[in-house]
Amino acid sequence: MKPKISIITLGVSDFQKSFDFYNKGLGFTPHSYKTREVYALFKMEGSWFSIFPIDLLSKDAGIKLTITPTSSAIFEHNVESELKVDEVVKLGIAAGGKLIKSPQKATWGGYSGYFADPDGYLWAVAYNPFTDLT
Repeated sequence: MKPKISIITLGVSDFQKSFDFYNKGLGFTPHSYKTREVYALFKMEGSWFSIFPIDLLSKDAGIKLTITPTSSAIFEHNVESELKVDEVVKLGIAAGGKLIKSPQKATWGGYSGYFADPDGYLWAVAYNPFTDLT
C-alpha cells in the first residue's frame, strides 16, 4: 500500500449545514455535489475531503457509525504566520463553528488555535516556524 490518504470522509448529522459550513463559510470548492445522494467532495491540496450523512455512511460501511468528535483525530491546517492563524480561526467561527481554544503561543514553539465544525470535529490552525507545511 502506498503511504497516502486519497479521501477523508466525515459522517455528518446535517448534510446541508455541514455543506454550507465548508463551502460557503470556509470557501471549500465542491468538485462533486449531488443533492439526491447527499454527498459532497472537495478538492484539497494533495488529497480530497468529503462529507456524507452519517446514517448513509453507516449503511455503506455495514456497521453502526457514530459521530465522536472528542476522539484524538484532529484536522490541522497550517498557515504562514501567526496573523493568518488568527484570521482562519475567526473565519471558522464566523462560518458557524465553535471556538475551542483561542490562538496562542503553543508549547511546541509555534502558534495555534482550535475550532470545531457543526458536528464537533476539531480543526487546529497552526503556524509552525520550524517547517514549511503551508
